[in-house]
Formats: sequence, structure tokens, C-alpha cells
Amino acid sequence: MELSGKRILLIISGGIAAYKSLDLIRRLREHGASVRPVMTKAAQEFITPLAVGALSAGHVYLDLFSREDEQDVGHIRLARDTDLVVVAPASADLMAKMAHGLADDLASAVLLATDRPVLIAPAMNPKMWDAPPTRRNAETLKRDGIHFVGPMAGEMAESNEAGVGRMAEPLEIVSAVVKLLDGGPKPLAGRTVIVTSGPTHEPIDPVRYIANRSSGRQGHAIAAALAKLGADVALVSGPVTIPDPAGVRTVHVERAEEMLQAVISRLPADIAVMVAAVADWRVASSAGQKIKKQPGEPPPPLQLAENPDILKTVGHHEKRPKLVVGFAAETQDVVNNGRAKLERKGADMIVANDVSPETGVMGGIRNKVKIISANGIDEWPDLGKEEVADRLAALIAARLMET
Repeated sequence: MELSGKRILLIISGGIAAYKSLDLIRRLREHGASVRPVMTKAAQEFITPLAVGALSAGHVYLDLFSREDEQDVGHIRLARDTDLVVVAPASADLMAKMAHGLADDLASAVLLATDRPVLIAPAMNPKMWDAPPTRRNAETLKRDGIHFVGPMAGEMAESNEAGVGRMAEPLEIVSAVVKLLDGGPKPLAGRTVIVTSGPTHEPIDPVRYIANRSSGRQGHAIAAALAKLGADVALVSGPVTIPDPAGVRTVHVERAEEMLQAVISRLPADIAVMVAAVADWRVASSAGQKIKKQPGEPPPPLQLAENPDILKTVGHHEKRPKLVVGFAAETQDVVNNGRAKLERKGADMIVANDVSPETGVMGGIRNKVKIISANGIDEWPDLGKEEVADRLAALIAARLMET
């Protein structure tokens, strides 16, 4: 696991987003980290130390003047006996204390005393995030070397409020933690990568569309895995419901033609990994208004036009990347269809898999793939999609060194 043996000091400040810290503790521990929690008084108004302690499986630190915890200058020990300090959520109040060097409670004293890296996940109302004092504090913290993840755009807890201020999702924070603590080799440092992911939606009318089934989980995981090896990754994503991977520049598109333009505009690149389940056809002329059923009349015919072949375009482009990887989602004759695609599309590798409904691959969390290339066929066992991504990223790095 990426964080095996790593010690995380998690500071939870006040705000409705504090409830997400419970899931964050679970996610960090799933990735192998141990979590030592510190809660501000405001945080305890939203979640209980009992819940935090149950999930972290350890003591929860609450008070700067605790007789038990401060016998050995506990706030200094907490500040140093860790690999990373994470503040999630980071309220506007705590950010202000950090920026001005205040230390009037346990959390702020630990943050002032630590010599370890600090990662904060701001969470507040959009007006508070945009307020000049908060913006000044954020810039001060960045100059001081504090790392940020988020805040993100979206709906707020308050009714009819939206904007930038949402705390990053727990898995986004975990990805940022992994990136900060990962001292492993970076074989793709300095390399540029384009990854496509998710489906495309081809409009029939303003409310209906043609699409392929795809959650984007595999493509997003591959983008994150390549970034973890040091690559500069641009992810071109169709409509998905999962978060953008941390450490990756994500471009959101709807239609195949938009995806093609986004990919071509980012050439030249060293590597292209075309994972997206692009719809093969679109409606030749989509309706400007919703098509209504007419009593006694058959449905109107749909005249289809072929969508651009993004993988083939990249594989034969004058600015072709050094390594082009395609995906072949098949329901029959996986190997032969994958081989044919390898030649036809001008790819160096095809990652082929069986996506028949009974496999549960589409929308699921596991995958079983075959790697088809001029070197032959390598069949991988059934793996989680993140494990597939890590293995594929390592293989791409090795193949690139051969070219």
C-alpha cells in the first residue's frame, strides 16, 4: 500500500465539512497510514471525539493544556512525531491563525511547532474564501511552503449557495498525501502525457444522447498513476461522476469531436493513453428542441454519422507521441479484435478486456486485461482498477525507455 508505515497527524477544524474527515481517516488507513487526530473545539461541535477515535483506533488530542497529554510537552511531540500534518477541513479561522503565527490552542500550537510538511484542505463559504483577508492568508501560507488541495467548486451546505469553497473529497486528499510522501523513483519526470477517460455524450436533442457505458474509473486511475511516476499529465475526460484525480490537469468535454480537439491541441506529447469509451456514432443533425412523441405515429428515424476515431488519428498523426496506448473493450474474441485494432489504429499497445455484462467491468472497481503488442500477449490476473493503472504506468515507463 502506498502509505504503508507512514504517520499522519490529522488536524480537524470546525465546519460542516468536518464530517468528511471521518471518511478521510478510513481512506488513509486503507492506504496503510496510521492516523493521529487533533480536534479543535469548533470541530467537536460537528463530530464527536468518540467517532474520530473509533475510526482512527487511537487517542484523540483535544486540549493544549491537557494534564495527561502535556506531561512531556505533548504538542511538540505531536508536531515532530509524524511524517505529514494534514489539516482537513481547514477553516478560514485556522488559516488566519497559521498565516499570522498564532498558537492559542492545540491545533495552532502544533502547526507553529512542526518541522514536517503541511497539507491543508480549505473548506468554507465561497464568500469567505473570496474575501480579501482569506486570499491574503492563502498566499502567505503558500509562500511559507504550505501545500494545498482544493477548495473545490460545487453546492454548499447552505441552501441556494454554490461556488468555490467545498473541501476536496477524501480520495483527492489521499492522492495529494501520496504525492507528497512518495519518495520513490520518478521514471516519467519531464515526460508529457495525454490520457482520455470516461464516455462521450452525443446529443439527440437537448435532453437525450447516445453514449457508451463508462464510469471513467480506469482512465482516471491511469492518469493518477502516471502522474505519480513524475509525468506531466493532461486528462481529457468525458462526463463522469467521479472526482478529478489530484496532481493532474483535467479538461472536461461532452462530445467526441470536442475530445478529439482537446487531444490534438495538446500534441506533441511523449505518451498518449486513449482509455475513453468514445461513442462510434452521433446523430447527423441533433434537434434544437426536445423531440415529442406523437400519438399514433412511429418514432422519428435517427440518421447517424460516424464520429472521429481519436486513437487512429493520434496513432497516425504527424506529431505522433513516442508511445501510443489504446484500449479495446470487447464482448467476444478479445484477442483477435485487439490485434486487429493494434494494426489498424497505429498503436504500440492495446489494453484489451472483456466488458460483457457478466464481468461487471463497466462501472465496477476491478478489471482483467490482456496487453497486446508486437512483443506478444501478456495476460494479467483479475485486479482492482488502481492496481491495473499502477502496473500499466510502470510498463509504459519501461517501454518508453526502450524507444
